[in-house]
Amino acid sequence: MASNKTARDGEKIWKTNIDKVNAELVTLTYGTMVAQLCSDFNNKYGEVNKQLDQMGYNIGMRLIEDFFAKSGMQRCGNLRETAETISKIGFKMFLNITPTVSNWSADNKSFSLIFDENPLADFVELPNDGRAQDELWFSNILCGILRGALEMVQMQVEAHYVSDVLRGNDTTEMRITLLRYMEDEMPPDDE
Repeated sequence: MASNKTARDGEKIWKTNIDKVNAELVTLTYGTMVAQLCSDFNNKYGEVNKQLDQMGYNIGMRLIEDFFAKSGMQRCGNLRETAETISKIGFKMFLNITPTVSNWSADNKSFSLIFDENPLADFVELPNDGRAQDELWFSNILCGILRGALEMVQMQVEAHYVSDVLRGNDTTEMRITLLRYMEDEMPPDDE
């Protein structure tokens, strides 16, 4: 039942605390950025994926503050609670979607987010060069955002896509694995 409350909280925050931006503007701007990265890196899609992840990481490190300020949420107690909060509040707040949390590992350190919709991928066709379908993770910025945001709350995670409808798969699935809980660390030479 906590999951239903989390979903209600996400919906309430979306309706009352979030400034809205035209989804098509975000989609088209993001698509243009990815196209430019592909051009800049001569369609070396592995490098484009790395750049998208790094950009997302930098965004996530800052976005977590906005999340806490607008949601009024406190830190989660465990990875299951974190997963539900990411799905039902975080994604709802910033993209107005609610991916499904599933496929928990036996040790409860990995889970998947299954996306029924992905506003970043609206109006998108991957380049038809024989490689993009196998190499480019178009929405890889979202993996970086989760990595950056979770690192700011002392959770080091790995996030990567397992499948994407843009690649011809039946679903879009992101896999998140908790690597470790980080200690509160002071920067070097900071007394």
